[in-house]
Formats: sequence, structure tokens, C-alpha cells
Amino acid sequence: MQPQATSKVWFITGISSGLGKALVEEVAESGDYAVGTFRNLEQVEDFNNTPKERALAIKLDITQPDEIEQTVQTVLARWGRIDVLVNNAGFGFAGAVEEASAQEVREVLETNFFGVFYVTQCVLPALRRQRSGHIIQISSHNGFRGSPGFGIYNASKFAVEGMSEALAAEVAPLGIKLTIVEPGPLRTNFAGNAFREAERIIEDYATTAGAFRTRIKQIDGKQEGHPQKAAKAILQIASVENPPLRLPLGKIAVATLNSKLSGVQKDLEAWTGLAESAVY
Repeated sequence: MQPQATSKVWFITGISSGLGKALVEEVAESGDYAVGTFRNLEQVEDFNNTPKERALAIKLDITQPDEIEQTVQTVLARWGRIDVLVNNAGFGFAGAVEEASAQEVREVLETNFFGVFYVTQCVLPALRRQRSGHIIQISSHNGFRGSPGFGIYNASKFAVEGMSEALAAEVAPLGIKLTIVEPGPLRTNFAGNAFREAERIIEDYATTAGAFRTRIKQIDGKQEGHPQKAAKAILQIASVENPPLRLPLGKIAVATLNSKLSGVQKDLEAWTGLAESAVY
């Protein structure tokens, strides 16, 4: 499976379900080549046992830097380049900030932030050599605005967004593009088996974090977002000359960003005088 000169090679983490799975399908159907990752070897074998002309699965745990380095080198040795990197692997976590244990927080950040950091850093040398490429970071509308009961997940995605904003400016002169994708609720397994919760429950947070835990279970399977349409939107921005730095996906995501921007603007207008007073 050698890529044609006009086809792109996509490297996508976390393709077992949801957006990652839809994206691999859309990429292959578009005529590009998709290399996707699973954590489970059995899933890799099941995927590869069904012949696919333009898609291949590889086993990868994004919390293991040595494994990432080996996987990236395998992809480059076989296909010669990576045109689009999509950091999609991650998981959700619900619980009030006080409810979360340090170990739970570390596990969330190890996958959702450090995994993205490791993979991005391993792929960047190839993109710099090519003087081309597009990094697509799958964040969330919750990576732009915090929500009660989702603070640890918010922290992991805020970290990805902060790093990615800086990285976008660093690599732009090298011909490399970066887009932060911020989906709203997608009808995927995100709120199902892949979702984690803080083991500790504090009754005082029943109406905030507790209500969030209940609500996210209730919407599982009823989310507004269509994974296949979201994947098509990502393919579209990967094909344009000047893609956006941020791409919210879904009506809820657009409303979330507008709400946050409106709140920030109100605070600026109300407190600019005090803010500007803190100078010599």
C-alpha cells in the first residue's frame, strides 16, 4: 500500500469507535491513506483481517513514549511521510475537582495531554523535514470553557489547547498547519463504556458535579453530533490552504464558544479600569 503522489497519508490515534472510526472510514473513502491506532492487539488484528486498500491499523499505547517513537518510525519507513496527524485518542472523566484523587487526575492528563504531547513531538521532525503537514488536535468545546463536574477533563483539554496555540505559531514559518477541533456532544461511546468517574462522591456537590454525572449518562446515545459528518468537516479543513486555528463542531459547541467569549467580554468591560490600574 504505497501512497500516490496526490494522496495524503493520515496518522490517526484512537480509532476503535466514534470520531476516530468515522475519520478512518472517510479518509480511506476520499482516496487518501489512513493509518490508525488501537490499544488492543485483538482490535488491530480484527481491523486488518478485513482487507482495506487504503487503511491499516497499528497497536499503540499513547502513554508509552518509546512505543510512540517506534510506531512513528514504522509509519515513516512504510509510507515515507505523514501529511496529517490527528490526535484523537483520549477519554472522558466526570467528578468535582475536590472529588478527584491525584491518581485519577494523573491518569486523565497522562492520556489526554501527555499522550498528545508525546505523539506530536515524535511526528514533528518528519513534518519539519517535509516543510509541510497538518496537525489536527481533537479537543472539545469543554477545552474552551469549564463545566462543573468536568474540571479535570477541562484541565486536560485546556492544556492541549494552550500548547497547540503556541505550537501553531512556532511551526507556521515551517509550512506546517495546526487546527484545534472542538466537538460538542457526538453520538459516540464517549459517555458510555469509555467514560470514567471519580470514585469519591461528596454530597455537597450533588446539584453541580453530581447533576453533571447524571446528565451525561442520560444523553448517552442521544447526543446531537453526527460522527460521520464531523469526520467530513475535518477532511474539508485538511484540504484548504488556510485552515482555521479552531473548528467547533455542532450547534452546542458553537453556543459554548460564544457563551465563553461573551462572558470574557463582559468581565473586560466591567473591570478594565481595575485591571489597567496595576501598573507603574
